[in-house]
Amino acid sequence: MVLVLPGIGIRTSTDRSNWSYAGTVWPAGRATWTDKYTGQSNGNLWAPDCTYKDGQFYLYYSASSFGTRNSAIFLAKSTTGLPGSWSNQGLILSSSTSNDYNAIDPNLIIDGSKWWLTFGSFWSGIKLVQLNSSTGKPSSSTIYSIAKRTSGGGAVEAPMIVKNGSYYYLFTSWDKCCSGTSSTYNIRVGRSTSITGPYVDRSGVALTSGGGTQILASHGSIYGPGGQHVYKDTDAWVLDYHYYTRSGSLLGVNLLDFSSGWPVAY
Repeated sequence: MVLVLPGIGIRTSTDRSNWSYAGTVWPAGRATWTDKYTGQSNGNLWAPDCTYKDGQFYLYYSASSFGTRNSAIFLAKSTTGLPGSWSNQGLILSSSTSNDYNAIDPNLIIDGSKWWLTFGSFWSGIKLVQLNSSTGKPSSSTIYSIAKRTSGGGAVEAPMIVKNGSYYYLFTSWDKCCSGTSSTYNIRVGRSTSITGPYVDRSGVALTSGGGTQILASHGSIYGPGGQHVYKDTDAWVLDYHYYTRSGSLLGVNLLDFSSGWPVAY
């Protein structure tokens, strides 16, 4: 697991429940290439997404100034995933006020021999680009739009795509993040038979028309679950996310049941 911190924190676990802090991807102040986007030295780096493939860890992460499109996505690689082992692979995508999208919240999808990156937050929503599998960088200038909000002006962000059976499932987080017990974050999903879409929710509403089936929201003493990651472990499909209690922020772990063709958290 990698964490939002200056330098990007790393935790390890053998059981998904007990986690040990291992250190950071970058030593304090080293990631100077991100300063023009965070607006400060040693600023927080956001939304790390880590994938292991053929002996390499691929870490996509964001640098941004909060609430702006002054944002960028970068790539780092490591053979061990441990502090001190990461090499900077440079800029992947960036955005500014001239773009209608926000280059944060990356997620790598490896679909057979094809690599893709989905990303986005607010503005015109969630995007998808194809990557060169050798460099991890865009192989085309084509940017696909795969989800957006059409009313209310709330967030759609933190995209995550997985394939199960004949469907690609696009998970996103909606509404207000990072506000303690006032957070209204919730996790939604749509599916498609093509990675580029169109994605629709369980009612058949396109995600580009504001659709999205809610699978997890605030309940009981849990507030604002979101920022999700979905993966298939050896025993089950797993949904990780962050949430708040009255005591602070925590990591949540649920399993997902796809037996109906739609993911159900339990």
